[in-house]
Amino acid sequence: MSKDIHTPAVDHFFEALLTLKDVNECYRFLEDVCTIQEILTIAQRFEVAAMLKEHKTYLDIAEKTGASTATISRVNRSLTYGNDGYELVFGRLNSDNKTE
Repeated sequence: MSKDIHTPAVDHFFEALLTLKDVNECYRFLEDVCTIQEILTIAQRFEVAAMLKEHKTYLDIAEKTGASTATISRVNRSLTYGNDGYELVFGRLNSDNKTE
């Protein structure tokens, strides 16, 4: 059973994230809000997703990121059946890199 995360508190948190202007501000805010391990875990999942998009094998991903096969599988499921959040961000990152 999945909890509905669409709450006023989550909206407020996301609005706070959207005010951040650069990587340094992200570090400052997220290091106050999250534990270091939480930040590293989220970053690892993002790296796993990027590698899955590049069609890397689970073994390659596990070796490079240290992620478990369960985590890799979970991220793969999000890429396949999720809300296309990864696709949205990867698309924007790719278009930003093309304009630099």
